[in-house]
Amino acid sequence: MPRFLAVLTLAAVLAGPWRLPAAADQPQWGDRFTRNMASAETDLPATFEPGRRDPGTGDIVLPERSGVRWVARLGSQTCGSPIVAGGRVFVGTNNGQPRDPRIQGDRNVLMCFDEQTGEFLWQLAVPKFEEVRWADWRGIGFVSPPTVEGDRAYAVTGACQVVALDVHGMANGNQGPFTDEAQYIVPPGRPPLEPTEQCGDIVWLYDMYRELGVEPHNASNGSILLDGNLLYVPTSNGVEWTHSYVVNPDAPTLIVLDKRDGKLLARDDFGVGPDVTHGQWSSPAMGVVDGRKLVFYGAGDGFLYAARALDEERLPADDELPVLLENVLKFNGEPRAQTEDHVPRDHRHDSLSYQVTAMPVVHEDRVYCVFTQEAFHNKKEGWLVCIDATRTGDITRTGIVWAYDGLGSSVSTPAIADGLLYVADFFGRMHCLDAETGEVQWVHPIDRPVWGSPLAADGKVYLGTGRETLWVFRAGRELEVLERIRMHDAIHTTPTAANGTLFIATGRHLYAVDGVE
Repeated sequence: MPRFLAVLTLAAVLAGPWRLPAAADQPQWGDRFTRNMASAETDLPATFEPGRRDPGTGDIVLPERSGVRWVARLGSQTCGSPIVAGGRVFVGTNNGQPRDPRIQGDRNVLMCFDEQTGEFLWQLAVPKFEEVRWADWRGIGFVSPPTVEGDRAYAVTGACQVVALDVHGMANGNQGPFTDEAQYIVPPGRPPLEPTEQCGDIVWLYDMYRELGVEPHNASNGSILLDGNLLYVPTSNGVEWTHSYVVNPDAPTLIVLDKRDGKLLARDDFGVGPDVTHGQWSSPAMGVVDGRKLVFYGAGDGFLYAARALDEERLPADDELPVLLENVLKFNGEPRAQTEDHVPRDHRHDSLSYQVTAMPVVHEDRVYCVFTQEAFHNKKEGWLVCIDATRTGDITRTGIVWAYDGLGSSVSTPAIADGLLYVADFFGRMHCLDAETGEVQWVHPIDRPVWGSPLAADGKVYLGTGRETLWVFRAGRELEVLERIRMHDAIHTTPTAANGTLFIATGRHLYAVDGVE
């Protein structure tokens, strides 16, 4: 990935048709900048045999010629999509099946495995975040898919902290400046626990709760966007546990840290303030539009924002306060905002207000964004909007290229490949649209609920559901279901394609699938 000073080189890459090379790592969730859930990987399986679960041990027993290279045990619930980089696979899960017998009870756990063999290498077990009520939902696990570059992995923990991790874990010693893992991995008030070689190694840590007053709702999550030396981090600031108000409306929604030491460099100027409907669980995307390098973020107030990315001239000096990200575009995703000048936000548990949970996708001077009511609270409405990213200011009534209101509530990020867009809704439908015009090609009922996103790769579209099923569609304008694979647990994640292999994280297991020859 180009360094920060190579701005012109990076701009040329982002402005042109961005494609990951085949047989490549997948070091970040979705495309490294645009967040498109599409991959250029080839020779991926259309089917495989997931084996059977041993009733005594819970382990997966594979038949001969299953097409599965290896299966690794995770926790009891897994919400972190697999990330593959440098010969390792990283997955966020919980502590439902403890790897370290000394660490029992609910934890948020990031696990690391050998890519080729599935050997367990290390884990970072984070105690539950108890300072803020319902900020760290019970059993949810480590939600943030890490972003990996070289020997560092960057992620947001369930304790509302940004961490830089050594990808080797403690196997190569305790790298600093942070060296107090012995105390970190135990709950407050407990005696320290000496880390082993299979413990994670924190290089530096930035605490958003203590430094910025961020108070998440249900989970701290989000996929960090890496641009040279800069980390664009969503904070997850949300409402308090009764859903009545935002505790700290002055807390930022998006921040920028220096990847080398975790220094705070910038924060957003979106003005979300008290208008968060529930939580903020989206992640930033990046693109170059009309020569402007922009960072896009879908916020918990139902707006899509775009800010000018930081450049060398705007970085604060060592003794200066963080700078503000210059907001250049905003779009109100409340459908009523197309005709009403003021649409108030409702914080109640049964709120009908809209928010953005999935990631926006940047594609050819357009941004595709799903605006949705709260699916977790059983609300039904949502729509997919294609927005003209070349415009500036408040483009709520001027920026729509096309919109699709047949989606329903959705937490899925779109996948765009070969002129088609694939997106799923929470209550069990897969949609295929023409990415240029929004014309519906087909809609097909699937199992519900859908917590992950579709992956388009190798002429296929993969999607996992909460009903323990992996759907495989043939990519194209005509509907064709290639396979419905019954797994052994719910799938709350997005499949990952890397180095000719399909990685699938179910609630309890991680599969590396090569396919049946």
